[in-house]
Amino acid sequence: MRLAQRGLQVQVVSGQPAYAFRQKDAPGLEFLPNRCIRRTRVSRLWPRRIRGRAVNGLLFCLRTSARLLRYARRGDLILYTTEPAYLPVVGWLLHLFTRTPYMVLLYDLYPDVLVELKVLGERHWLTRTWRELNRWVFAEAEELIVLSESMKARVTRFCPEVASKLSVIPSWADPVRIQPLAKADNPFVREHGLENGFTVLYSGNQGRCHDLVTLMAAALLLRHDGRIRFLFIGSGPQRERLRALVSDWGLSNCAFLPYQDLEVLPYSLTAADLAVVSLGIEAEGLVAPSKLYGHLAAGTPIAAITPEGSELQQLVRSSGCGAWFANGDSDALADWIRHLVDHPEVAQCHGEAARQLLLAEASPELVTDRYWSLIRRHLPLEKLVAIEETRRLDEEVEERSAKEFDALAV
Repeated sequence: MRLAQRGLQVQVVSGQPAYAFRQKDAPGLEFLPNRCIRRTRVSRLWPRRIRGRAVNGLLFCLRTSARLLRYARRGDLILYTTEPAYLPVVGWLLHLFTRTPYMVLLYDLYPDVLVELKVLGERHWLTRTWRELNRWVFAEAEELIVLSESMKARVTRFCPEVASKLSVIPSWADPVRIQPLAKADNPFVREHGLENGFTVLYSGNQGRCHDLVTLMAAALLLRHDGRIRFLFIGSGPQRERLRALVSDWGLSNCAFLPYQDLEVLPYSLTAADLAVVSLGIEAEGLVAPSKLYGHLAAGTPIAAITPEGSELQQLVRSSGCGAWFANGDSDALADWIRHLVDHPEVAQCHGEAARQLLLAEASPELVTDRYWSLIRRHLPLEKLVAIEETRRLDEEVEERSAKEFDALAV
């Protein structure tokens, strides 16, 4: 949206809302200023299962390939993401046929994620083939974008020859839409009875790459402290395991809610007194915890559970937005939660630092500037001139409208 506001003509090819949203369908074709959004209904089979997502991704890639072959033009620039994981291969193949330049945004590193999760073996033929395809994809891309320095380091080790085209651009959250909010003014807090006590929140995908056992063990240690509750919002492969632990351990301080609608997110995030962001022992540099940024916008202290030496560990320590805990160190996590409950002024300082971190490093404006800087390198001169002319005309229209409004007000 923000790139379109700068005059860039954008066409988005996407799927329908996935399992994280209650909305089942969105318009197949949607026109907005400088934007056209095309959503395919091709498949949404078993979206919570790895095999189902693999099938859905393949069908989406086939549908997208046919569409892009129709619409691709020399001079266009296409940005592919790793959702679905093999979509960049489509970009590379399209480039072979049409010479259409492309960029790749690496949300996660595949097939390495699947290898670490034991879904694929290190020497499996699919692993070796996928990695070889990645080399070709990376070599032909105009730019490669990753979400963290640790991810950049992994890609560089795998493919040193693409180091010069690697850029780190973090995820972001909107600090206008998500702002710190007092519990007394929060309808989500009232609806779920969270007014009293200290709420520890884990919000988002409960996936295989996330360490949630350390968090559950902390809940076990704090089960007799009536001031503290643990709230899990979302779903994923670990959800049933978490529920089973709650039942087996007889915990009454844990509650579960499904994914919330987007309009509820500013209220569910600000209902927390402490937000937990975690990565499993083998996930560092393979995935980036994008859920962090919504918590930063909400001004919530962060408890980071990751391997020693992780980028998230360094981030919370250097910014003062929270504390870091090694995987399995539930005792230290439980002690720190008690400390925050007993010293709310400490929690407030961490929350303020979290908000400042977002504004300084991951606001929409900063992230848009970085994307725009990369994109404009690869647009033909005539397109850049057209974009500047569009921006100039838009500014003239806004200025004229403002003057007319002022005249009416007088």
